[in-house]
Amino acid sequence: MDSSFLIKCIDEVHDVIIKNEKEIESLDRAIGDGDHFINLKRGCIAVQSINNELLPLNNSQIFQKIGMKILSTVGGASGPLFATFFLEISKTIKDNEDELHNFCEGFNQAVNAIKQRGKSDIGQKTMLDVLIPVAETLKTNMGDNVDRQKLLNAIDVDAHKGVLSTKDLFPTKGRAAGLGERAIGHIDPGAKSCQLMINAVCKVLKDIEDKKL
Repeated sequence: MDSSFLIKCIDEVHDVIIKNEKEIESLDRAIGDGDHFINLKRGCIAVQSINNELLPLNNSQIFQKIGMKILSTVGGASGPLFATFFLEISKTIKDNEDELHNFCEGFNQAVNAIKQRGKSDIGQKTMLDVLIPVAETLKTNMGDNVDRQKLLNAIDVDAHKGVLSTKDLFPTKGRAAGLGERAIGHIDPGAKSCQLMINAVCKVLKDIEDKKL
């Protein structure tokens, strides 16, 4: 993992969010406050704007700079949570260490930080219904001999199942909580955007693994 790889991920995440504008906005209009896509787009553009600044940085510095950029530019409910995610990873990620193990550890700590900040957990119709299953899969697959293609496929499946699970959940956290039973039957927009971003990063990683074959 280096700056060029992380910049490629930034670009892929931006593209997938823009391509899914209509779906994200539709989900947010149903149970959110209507600004989720606007905030996501603002964040993606803001992070892309510092791509050249990220090139000479190490991994920890990159995640920290992304987190601070999101914190200073993205509002709404999700902005501080995404910022927390990147800032927490920056504390854990190290250069010149086993990349998979290092990233898995950082991802888990970042998800735990979101749980603590939002005082929420899985099953409450939030982004955590996607992030926690993915974190658990990463945590159980940190060994050196992991088949990375299978792991990436498993992550994609976990994220997809997680986002679909939010449809029938009763919301107790987030913007949808005020709707109560009226939110049942709708997918959580924050969970959907997380699933899309995870899918985009997995795509970049799968392409890298394919080139190794």
